[in-house]
Amino acid sequence: MSKLSEHPTVIHAREKRGVPLPVCLDRAELRKICLEAGADDVGFVSIDRPEIADQRAEILNAFPSTLTLISIVCRMNRDAIRSPARSVANLEFHETTDHANQSARLIVRQLEERGIRALNPASGFPMEMDRFPGRIWVVSHKPVAVAAGLGQMGVHRNVIHPKFGNFIILATVLVAASVEEQSFPIDYNPCLTCKLCVAACPVGAIKPDGEFDFSACMTHNYREFMNGFTDWSETIAESRSAIDYRHKVTDQESASMWQSLAFGPNYKAAYCLAVCPAGEDVIQPFLEKRAEFVAETVRPLQQKSETIYVVPQSDAEAYVVRKFPHKKIRRVSGLRPSTIAGFMAGLPLVFQPGQSKGLDAVYHFSFHGAETVDATVTIRNQTLDVQSGHVGEADCFVRADAATWLGFLRKEKSIVWAIICRRVKVRGPLSLLTRFGQCFPS
Repeated sequence: MSKLSEHPTVIHAREKRGVPLPVCLDRAELRKICLEAGADDVGFVSIDRPEIADQRAEILNAFPSTLTLISIVCRMNRDAIRSPARSVANLEFHETTDHANQSARLIVRQLEERGIRALNPASGFPMEMDRFPGRIWVVSHKPVAVAAGLGQMGVHRNVIHPKFGNFIILATVLVAASVEEQSFPIDYNPCLTCKLCVAACPVGAIKPDGEFDFSACMTHNYREFMNGFTDWSETIAESRSAIDYRHKVTDQESASMWQSLAFGPNYKAAYCLAVCPAGEDVIQPFLEKRAEFVAETVRPLQQKSETIYVVPQSDAEAYVVRKFPHKKIRRVSGLRPSTIAGFMAGLPLVFQPGQSKGLDAVYHFSFHGAETVDATVTIRNQTLDVQSGHVGEADCFVRADAATWLGFLRKEKSIVWAIICRRVKVRGPLSLLTRFGQCFPS
């Protein structure tokens, strides 16, 4: 299976010193190993490829010997994902994710038996929760899959495989060897831009113009993961009695959280995946009877009576009220940063364009104390721009102690107290600071 590319005298010298030989793997045999391990499709990407340059440092930190990334696809059963019954859909998500992890693990085992080092980061959870709410994953599987020719990103921010559509789970194997022939992106996007994902999303996270509201998706779909779990646990801690708790959390919500704890966290929606008609194996019913396809796959999800979790005063809350008045709104806390660096990085993810209507302002932030950061935030025409350092003239200048500002964001400290105590100093209209907060509700 291994082909050696160095000069014979160099190889002999390395063998005598006990240095591992460089390995170049045969693509066809490696693909066979992956398919026999349970993958439905596979591609190969060099660690040096520009498409994954922003991941290189993290990957090499996890496995310094990485030379090649093996991207694998495991197909899900479509009708299970399309079911309005969340237990059915979530079972399919969990079972296929387990299958992807098992397949990746078996690939590593097969390579190890051939003397080739390899590592398989998790397909989904568990992840590096000590870094939450920052980058908690070791490998971002989607850009690797796109680079490996296993599909392109659709309007809904999911990879659409040319054959299986978006009904797939991705995994990645890191290998300490190169491959004779790499894979490259497909030259077209299977996404039909039909916007059915836009129509089905219960929180309006997917915009018709291609924009994406990360905060809305995270708050609702991942309610029983991460920040949703911390919000729920704090609700318990703040409750004065069992009766007080029941006034805040229904028995159904408590039982659902138990189910997530016992059997794996449940996604509340993922309707964008359910309604997507793209992919050779998927598209025919949509092409033949579009109205019937919409009635069977989209309408049941739109019409379902369910609880939708939103951050108060967010674009998502306004969207649900307008689009799905029959769905029940539950106001919950959103993401909260634990560092100033995380606060700045998270601004584009939690920015609410609808709440910024009419605002045209440049903000200069200067943080000191535990973290020293200068930044410029511009909000104009319902768009956001974040830059390092102070750029241009500020309409509002905020100088703040880093710990105090984080305490304010985490609702542990009052901004009025912070200003009175001079822990936060504002130069410019306080109304601009108020409007800034409205653009990033938590």
